[in-house]
Amino acid sequence: MSPEIVALHLGALHPHERALTLLLAFGPFVVLGIVVAVRRRHDLAEERAEAGARPDAGLSEPATPGRPGSPS
Repeated sequence: MSPEIVALHLGALHPHERALTLLLAFGPFVVLGIVVAVRRRHDLAEERAEAGARPDAGLSEPATPGRPGSPS
């Protein structure tokens, strides 16, 4: 029996089967997105807490004299 005939024999999915298929197909990506969002929030909160403890937080390097926008 060829695969095309088997596929036609199975017919259309019932609504609950379609929902389960979509859940299995896209569910892991939704969970991954939630995990990434939660971890980013946690990391940002941690960085902000560190920045509050250090007065020079947020400065990557000293200002270059003569550069446009430089305070010196």
